[in-house]
Formats: sequence, C-alpha cells, structure tokens
Amino acid sequence: MSTRVLLFTGKGGVGKTSVAAATALRCADAGLRTLVLSTDPAHSLADAFDVPLDTEERCIEGSLYGQQLDATERLEEVWSDVQHYLVEILQWAGVQGIEAEELSVIPGLDELFSLSDLKRYADSGAWDVVVVDCGPTAETIRLLSLPDVLSWYMDRVFPVGRTLTKAMRPLLSRVTSIPIAGDEVFDATRRFYDGLDGVKALLADGQRTSIRLVVNPERLVIAEARRTATYLGLFGYRVDAVVANRLLPDEVTDPWFKAWKEAHAEHLATIEESFAPLPVLRAELAAEELVGVDRLRQFGEILYEHTPDPSAVLHDGQPLRLERRGGAHVLALHLPFADRDELELGRRDDELLVRVGPHRRALLLPDSLKRRAVAGATMVDDWLEITFEEEPA
Repeated sequence: MSTRVLLFTGKGGVGKTSVAAATALRCADAGLRTLVLSTDPAHSLADAFDVPLDTEERCIEGSLYGQQLDATERLEEVWSDVQHYLVEILQWAGVQGIEAEELSVIPGLDELFSLSDLKRYADSGAWDVVVVDCGPTAETIRLLSLPDVLSWYMDRVFPVGRTLTKAMRPLLSRVTSIPIAGDEVFDATRRFYDGLDGVKALLADGQRTSIRLVVNPERLVIAEARRTATYLGLFGYRVDAVVANRLLPDEVTDPWFKAWKEAHAEHLATIEESFAPLPVLRAELAAEELVGVDRLRQFGEILYEHTPDPSAVLHDGQPLRLERRGGAHVLALHLPFADRDELELGRRDDELLVRVGPHRRALLLPDSLKRRAVAGATMVDDWLEITFEEEPA
C-alpha cells in the first residue's frame, strides 16, 4: 500500500495544528504507522501533544511518531558548502561572527527541506500515513509552488549561471576580492535539487496526497480559504475536505451569543455552498484547550465521527483546471450532470459567478485572469469551459 500524505492548512489561528495532530492520532489509533511533521516555521506540534519533538522522528504514543524541522541544522547537513560560501560573502560585506551565520539561513529553506523530507518519508515504506501541519495558507501556496519554480530555475537559469561563473572566475578574481562560487557550491545545489525529484508527482497524485482546508465561521477566513482552493486547483493539487472548526455548540443558549450563533449558521451555510461537493467536517469550539494526547483524541473522535477512515480519500475529483489554448486562457469547472439550459454565468469584480439551477457558486479568480474579459463559455462533457480574452482588459 502506498503511503498516504495528508496536508492541513488554513489562515493563521484557525486551529490547523490541532486538527492535524488529532487526525494523525486517530490514524495511529486505527493501527496505521503514522508520522506527523510540521512545515510551519512557528512549530506548534510539540506544544499540541505536550511532548518534546526535534529533527528526528520521536515516538509520541503507540504507532504515532512526530518530527519538527530545524532549518539551521539541516542547512549544515545538506547545504554546508553553500552556507560556507554565503558566510564568506557576508563577511566580505562586513557582517561578522554569529550574524553572518544567522543571515546565511535563506528564507524559505524550511519549506525546501520539508519537501525533501516529505518525499523521503513517503517513499521509504516505513509509514502508512504522513500528516503535515503546513504553515498559513500563503506559505502553503508558496510551498506547493516551489517544485515548479525550482524546475524552471534549474532547467533554464542554473546551467547558464554555472557556465558564466566558471568562465568569469579568473577575470573577477583579478579585479575584485569578492568570493566567487566554486564548483562545490553548484554541485551542492544540484544534489539538493535532485533530492526533490518526484515531489511534484507525489503532491499532485490525488490517490496518494490530499489537502484539507481548515476554516473558522468567519468571513475573512472563508474568503482566504476559497482563494486557496482556487490556487491549489490551478496548481493541480487535490483538496478532499474542508474542516469547519470552532463552531459554537448548541448547548450555548445565553442570549448574549444569539447574534454570534446566527452568524455562525450563516457562515457555515456559505462554507458548504462555496466548497461543494467537498465534504465539510465539523468541530465545535472546545470547552478546554486542546493540549495533550487525551484531549486531541477526544477532538479527533468528534471531527471524524462520520468518517471511519480519516486517511481515506474523502473526495475524488479535480474541481477545476486552467489551460492555455493558443493565445487564450481557458478555465474549466467540473460540473457533472449539469443541464446546459440551467447554466448561468456572470462576473462581479474578481469573482466568477456560476449558477446551476438554484445553486450558485462564486469562484475567486486568480490574478492572471482578473483583468481579462470573458470571451465565451461552453459545456464539454461534464466540464464548463470558460474562455478569457488573450489581452487584459
């Protein structure tokens, strides 16, 4: 059986770490060899489980293991040649001592090392499930776009940069004292990139990897989650569920909470409408702080009350895709069983409004389409294909 990879993300403060931890614990309780790790620089997994975690897999309970990444330590292990070169550059610029070492840790390395680790764990055969507590949504989108960005850089820029540096090194060494990158620096970069080979294929495989969005019943949180779902779909990644977290319990009957409960009900309806046909897992606001294995286990039982296997693919389907045909952009929405006569299409600012009979979906457009006018739309099999003009309006 292939290793299942579950990634949890959401706006900061929505409780994604608790959801990821509870999911991992429930998978382990079902007898699955489970590893939970964090790509969030503000690691909170150790606090959630109330156990110490470090850069090596550590047993939390039973078949559940956890890990938290230390970018500085991994930099020394994997990229020491590059780090030494960066330290030389900084010292040449006048930065000395510990400051140079700290500044040599390039922003974003946490994400790069996490991708490398994730691929290694998924291919090792040692784990049935790998649960990832991702950073906030913007960080997650950057994380998941890194394989594409690095591929473009390594295929187009890296060979040219290496050739130019090698050719210019003798001349530059005569006219400047700035350290010039040697072959060992380029070799280290190539080795690290080769370690990421296959990450994109793993993350885009809907049968192996699923992303779950964690939201609170708040307008801003829902808007960001919708935007995230759109971008993930455009990158070819599959979201198989949405977690509506911190809902006010029915037991709360104090009149002071009446307006709040009505707002929650309204926002919950928006969540179910906006993300349909994705399943929405619900979790009420906990009476106590979700810290420790026992409380996380209780939370997981509530969260997956109607889902026997939390590691399963909860929704199988690609909701949208973006293609370039000639000079035009085509956005395709999967609308199975839709009647052509019941379809209506509209536009409001940066939202695309799609109505099928009594149901309407407001899709937040990516930046590349916001300034382009809709040129036409047609149904092809079960897909609504919307064509945008070549030139921005």
